[in-house]
Amino acid sequence: MTYLVIEGVIGVGKTALTRLLGEQFGVPTLFEQFEENPFLGKFYADREQYAFQTEVFFLLNRYRQQEAVVKHALAGGDGHSLVGDYLFAKTRLFAGLNLRGAELALFDEIYEALSRQVAVPDLVVYLTASVDTLMSRIYQRDRSIERAMQREYIADLARLYDSFFDGYQDTPLAKIDTDSLDFMRSTAALQEVVRTILQAAGVGSLRSKR
Repeated sequence: MTYLVIEGVIGVGKTALTRLLGEQFGVPTLFEQFEENPFLGKFYADREQYAFQTEVFFLLNRYRQQEAVVKHALAGGDGHSLVGDYLFAKTRLFAGLNLRGAELALFDEIYEALSRQVAVPDLVVYLTASVDTLMSRIYQRDRSIERAMQREYIADLARLYDSFFDGYQDTPLAKIDTDSLDFMRSTAALQEVVRTILQAAGVGSLRSKR
């Protein structure tokens, strides 16, 4: 079983890479359900007022996915793989950036209880890019929910992610700079990313043996 997680700041391409890996190797994929969060659009317009509702919704939604999808996939045993586009720990990263005081303390209590029950990936791939690149990609994909997103917020997230992964030791980690790797449009760039991931995972393929 290979449970692979792709992570990175908003706009870096983690969902696109997850989809491409699933298609190339014929393995199941897990995607964050951000569009189901009814508070997210309001949060980008008024972070302070809607932060707690937004973060708690994400926490519970991601936990339900971990229980329903990841645990089911892991139960398949050897020969099965799963690629996901988020690490459960990101939930605490965003909460730490957006919440304060009693709200953060309450969030932490819930997060600590749930995180103990979440499966640990075999490998985490951390995709990075400059803030200019991230903002360009966010602009190009033009999601209505992200149109109010501020550059300062993305810059804060980028610093937070770098700090988190600088000290990350929970699982094997592969870091890939995507500024000059347009794997969404270039087959050669995609294959370079794939080689890096397979080497870090210590496997020849993610393909399920069925």
